Amino acid sequence: MTTSSSSLLIFVLISFVLVAYAANFNQDIAVTWGDGRGKILENGQLLTLTLDKFSGSGFQSKNEYLFGKIDMNIKLVPGNSAGTVTTYYLRSQGTAWDEIDFEFLGNLSGDPYTVHTNVYCGGKGDREQQFRLWFDPTKDFHTYSVLWNPRRIIFSVDGTPIREFKNLESIGVPFPKSQPMRVYSSLWNADDWATRGGLIKTDWSKAPFTASYRNYKADACVWSSGKSSCSSSSGSRNPWWSQELDVGSQQRLRWVQKNYMIYNYCTDTKRFPQGLPKECTVR
Repeated sequence: MTTSSSSLLIFVLISFVLVAYAANFNQDIAVTWGDGRGKILENGQLLTLTLDKFSGSGFQSKNEYLFGKIDMNIKLVPGNSAGTVTTYYLRSQGTAWDEIDFEFLGNLSGDPYTVHTNVYCGGKGDREQQFRLWFDPTKDFHTYSVLWNPRRIIFSVDGTPIREFKNLESIGVPFPKSQPMRVYSSLWNADDWATRGGLIKTDWSKAPFTASYRNYKADACVWSSGKSSCSSSSGSRNPWWSQELDVGSQQRLRWVQKNYMIYNYCTDTKRFPQGLPKECTVR
């Protein structure tokens, strides 16, 4: 076989592998509301959610998961997005639900987005941390990731950790570990609170507002018929099952929290006059 033929074969094999493992929204995602405002395009490679003065839109994963690493490329609503909220989160069912939240709070054109994060367990949240970003999230797609294993939850942006929530059940802090969750996303109007506490309202002359999604990846344990496809023994072969922040990742986390965190419930003594939550005292 000639060198050029070998190179062509390698290219074909690589292309096949990439296609074989590429996410496809038609296979993995169901648009669940919005009356046509949520669209899957480009043969399943692109998804868009739209908000106008009549309705927003949303989708969910077809599978439920119990632990895993979820990645999504998102390009947020550009321009004047004040009053709008783009959500991307995992949530279980029921009244005592678990939830792991990314919420992107729109703002006036030129002002930064607020990235709102939260963790619920048994229907109780109140664990908000908020951040700015070190780039404009409306100009291009960026990867927003949730790593969820039995020991910790890590929120990341383009591979940089911005928050870690550890399993501290040993000191009485609830941790989501028994309820399977689906992946959800929505684009909706929340101008009663989203932008500067509701002072700035949605400018409907700028509608429709659109957020775009690519490259959904769920490297996760699928929940089906009351059990997970991953046991702890098989899951241990997945990098995320026991993943923790190495020294370099801890340094990047501290950099983000020093320079870009704008709210941390663990420092809000006015909100918790009887004492900060237990997890806030652990380093």
